[in-house]
Amino acid sequence: MQTASTTRLFAIVALLFGLSVHVEAQPQVDPSNNDSMLAGGFLEGHPDLLYRSQGLDAYQNRDFSTAIERFRKAAYYGDKASQAIVGEMLWSGVGIGADRVMALVWMDLAAERGYPRFVGTRNGYWNALTPAERQRARNLADKLFEEYGDAATEPRLARALRRERTKITGSRVGSMTSNVQIIVPGYGSMDASQFYNPKFWDPKEYRAWHDAFWKNVKDATVVVGEPEKLDQIKQPLTPSNQGKPR
Repeated sequence: MQTASTTRLFAIVALLFGLSVHVEAQPQVDPSNNDSMLAGGFLEGHPDLLYRSQGLDAYQNRDFSTAIERFRKAAYYGDKASQAIVGEMLWSGVGIGADRVMALVWMDLAAERGYPRFVGTRNGYWNALTPAERQRARNLADKLFEEYGDAATEPRLARALRRERTKITGSRVGSMTSNVQIIVPGYGSMDASQFYNPKFWDPKEYRAWHDAFWKNVKDATVVVGEPEKLDQIKQPLTPSNQGKPR
């Protein structure tokens, strides 16, 4: 029997895989052509997407220990989808020992930017926990946010973006034509002429690109037992991020 938490986990993973299915329908590049390494160069410069992609591949192969390790790496660079998947895996115990308190903290990280799907799931976790578990989550939140919150991850990712963008300057990328498709895991594909688009390399524009996607992904509805009025967490768990929930 599938639990509600497992259903939510599959919904997040299916969302990302579903977008990848759309990508696979796009024209593919001959892997023997050196120009196809454009895709590799793009991912090397975007460790959040690179590690999320590796995590999804491992998850699809049911190698859950590798999957969660890769999702944590993507989370280290601020990938909110990966932070959400880590939270769901901890909540449901898929591939890792269940830990509902840490699941809440990870999902609070994923909800840091106000993305509806992750905010809704975070609030559901909050309501399922006891007062003592909620307090434990508050006590643990600061340490996790210090390493994985936006204040730490955005400068980290910005350095990676700038470093790789400098490395590929002057390569053949700029001469590529639009019939070469670059796969962007979880989002779709783009033609090579878009490789240098600032929205993929400028830290502020890159963040806005993610925001535009995830803010339009609505929260899924999951019913567990009888309907009840749920509290909303209006602030992150960590007091360093504008206060604790009441």
